Amino acid sequence: MPEIGEVARVVHYLRKRLLNRTITTCEALEDANVYGKVGTSATAFQKHTEGRKVTGAAQQGKYFYVTFDKAPHAVMHLGMTGWVKFNTEDTAYYKQAKEVEREEEEWPPKYMKFLWKFEPSKVDGEDKEAVEVAFVDSRRFARIRLVDCEADKIRDTTPLKENGPDPVQDKAVVTVEWLTELLQKKKVPVKALLLDQANLSGVGNWVADEVLYQARIHPEQYCNTFDDKQIKQLHDSLIGVCTTAVETLADSKQFPEDWLMKYRWDKGKKESNVLPNGEKIVHLTVGGRTSAVVPSRQKKTAAVAGDVKSDEMQNGDAKPAKGRKRKQSDENEDEDEAAEKSSKAPKAKRGGRAAKKADTNGVKEENEDEDGEEPQAQSETETKVKANTAKKVKAKASNAASKKAEKPATPGSRRSTRNKP
Repeated sequence: MPEIGEVARVVHYLRKRLLNRTITTCEALEDANVYGKVGTSATAFQKHTEGRKVTGAAQQGKYFYVTFDKAPHAVMHLGMTGWVKFNTEDTAYYKQAKEVEREEEEWPPKYMKFLWKFEPSKVDGEDKEAVEVAFVDSRRFARIRLVDCEADKIRDTTPLKENGPDPVQDKAVVTVEWLTELLQKKKVPVKALLLDQANLSGVGNWVADEVLYQARIHPEQYCNTFDDKQIKQLHDSLIGVCTTAVETLADSKQFPEDWLMKYRWDKGKKESNVLPNGEKIVHLTVGGRTSAVVPSRQKKTAAVAGDVKSDEMQNGDAKPAKGRKRKQSDENEDEDEAAEKSSKAPKAKRGGRAAKKADTNGVKEENEDEDGEEPQAQSETETKVKANTAKKVKAKASNAASKKAEKPATPGSRRSTRNKP
């Protein structure tokens, strides 16, 4: 899934190719997921972007947006497999996409959601060639919407306002003091906290693993158990890793050689899963995501997920659910819309379909039924259901006993059902 660095790469090319140019034509293809789930349509997107002049492009975490000379503006999310392609150059960031010889790609590309065309033009005295830009997504978890507001107010508007600060764009906000307050007011595994886009924008799976590895912190440890030194290490690692990812445009060849990211992808390969110095890499599931961990470096210094008893977790803190596995759906992988969903969805009644669940790490599931109900409520509901079920079973047994009591068997009153010889 594209994270903060990969989105920075998209924004870089949008600025390079489109800034201060007018969209000659727009061809948008209807998609009930990509457009429809955020209240937009391909028809509306085509109508409101064609003929518009591009005045800017920027990001907040995993979201990026393109502003025009007139509202509404385009706000987009790449989901799991989305990307923005140009017919003039290859913008891929994956190693295999760059180094493996590939056949020339068809154009317009497969899985296209919209195509912008720009005629040759002169921008700031520089001649710009014609260019075509396509937004593609094979798995349809991307989101494309129109936001009707002033260009400089986009980050104060849904969906961006429901997401946390960007560690690179908002360094003045993401301070050690800010992070300390965030960590101490919650009780979830620290990796789950980093992945929650309502807390921080842009941190995805590999970035979170790298941040925790550099900070020497175990991903399962509860976020409210760190001392001041550990919090400072976590903060410095968070800012450092995210800044490097953005400045290199997610080009892994430019990452430091001591980064875990260079070796984490060898899961399951023979004679792999080790760092150059011989330290072993193991893979755990934390917050519903596969996590790369180096146990010799990332020590557990306090309670981790599953170590805290249920009666010790009160006041709405998530409880570890024993024996229950987290649902591994594609929708859960797209955790970035959780903040927006929880802010819009109404509170569900206890026992309702939308009650929040706790996973094996005591972390809420981020799915279509997210509604803001505290995990404790779900636990109480389950207890009531079990109690009611027990009462029903007891009642049935009691009724059966009563019937037998009402019709006592007497000698000779029953006939045998056996066949007589």
